[in-house]
Amino acid sequence: MSVIIPCYNMGRYLQDALDSVYDYKSGDIEIIVVNDGSTDPDTLSLLHDLEVKGVNILHQANQGLSAARNNGIKQAKGEFLLPLDADNKIRPAYIEKGIEILNKNNDVAIVYSDAMFFGEKKGVWKSIPFSLRRLLQYNYIDACVVIRKKAWEQVNGYDVNISAVADWDFNLSIAEAGWKLHYIPEVLFDYRVVGNSMIRTRDIESIRFCEDYIAKKHGASYRKFFKEQITLRGHLKYIFIDLWDAVIGRR
Repeated sequence: MSVIIPCYNMGRYLQDALDSVYDYKSGDIEIIVVNDGSTDPDTLSLLHDLEVKGVNILHQANQGLSAARNNGIKQAKGEFLLPLDADNKIRPAYIEKGIEILNKNNDVAIVYSDAMFFGEKKGVWKSIPFSLRRLLQYNYIDACVVIRKKAWEQVNGYDVNISAVADWDFNLSIAEAGWKLHYIPEVLFDYRVVGNSMIRTRDIESIRFCEDYIAKKHGASYRKFFKEQITLRGHLKYIFIDLWDAVIGRR
């Protein structure tokens, strides 16, 4: 298992992320921290200290989150991967359960779970069982997932053109390639919410660009589901699905 941690000026949180990985003591874990051109002195100092202690630090000019993940994964030796943002934390069971599921199911490429918010927001982030139709509507799977490296290679990794929502695009590409995505309905990682988080500060223009980009790139899937939904049978089918999701709390 290889854990990839991109870091851009996140030194104040990085040690928490590393410690959460160190808590897993049941097997060999490779950790690769990708320094994506950090300029913050405290972050650079911590990265230097970690490197002296033997932590694998990959230094690169600032290229963005997608490129940082890709470059770290290219160096990874593990059959399975776990991308972890430098300000988040995982729970040991995530690695254990993710590996177990991937080992038992050769057609599964991604294992994902619920998350616990911490920092400026509290509570549980509930995901839902995989549905390509739902994923085409919105991204309900965080980037913190357990991935089969073979599948990452098949779809050419994360798209560097849309760093902010590259995980959404990546998940769609994985599903379109014929792989399954497996949901574990329990909290297995912790998602830090801070005032300057990327999801809060990216502007409307950037969001629209990403949405348009994904709609064009995955146009065949969008057209397929649109055509199915406009038929009477398809329309009734999705009305029933939406009602059922509302009843059991998936929406």
